[in-house]
Amino acid sequence: MSILTALEWLARTRWSIALHESQYMWPLLETTHVLCLTLFVGTTAMLDLRLLGVAMTRVPASEFTERVLPWTRAGFAVMIITGGLLFSATPVTYYQSLFFRLKMILLAMAGLNVWLFHSRIHQHIGVWDLAPIPPRAARVAAVVSLVAWAGVVVAGRLVAYNWFACDLQPQSAFVNWASGCVLPPP
Repeated sequence: MSILTALEWLARTRWSIALHESQYMWPLLETTHVLCLTLFVGTTAMLDLRLLGVAMTRVPASEFTERVLPWTRAGFAVMIITGGLLFSATPVTYYQSLFFRLKMILLAMAGLNVWLFHSRIHQHIGVWDLAPIPPRAARVAAVVSLVAWAGVVVAGRLVAYNWFACDLQPQSAFVNWASGCVLPPP
């Protein structure tokens, strides 16, 4: 069974149809997703600016991280849950969206960056905790974070537009490939 076949099955389930056609639940989930995205990206950007040494330089990095991370994690958890529910409402549409695929790639890049930061750079925070400008590795992680999360937000917003939808043919072979379009033989 292919991924597309599984997602087509999911799209036909009562749950998926009910969620997609819901007058109240869909907008509630979408609104919650965006609000938690705002909380998550906002707190992440604040931490990144501290790591770049351009804001809140008098606050020890460990103290700042300790205070902000619970809010960041809460925003991320709710954002992932609501995002998964939104995906389940129209899974084929998302799967075949060029912008959704870009969003997932950027999300993976951001996740890898978070893992690298917390498993390597943050482990040595005691050495540079009070430095107004953290070490280069922390600053690089901050820049990667800002770029990746900004890309996730932009790509996520562009998902709403069907400029490259599979049912809009003809399109270039690259767009059809990148979107995962399955076309009937000519």
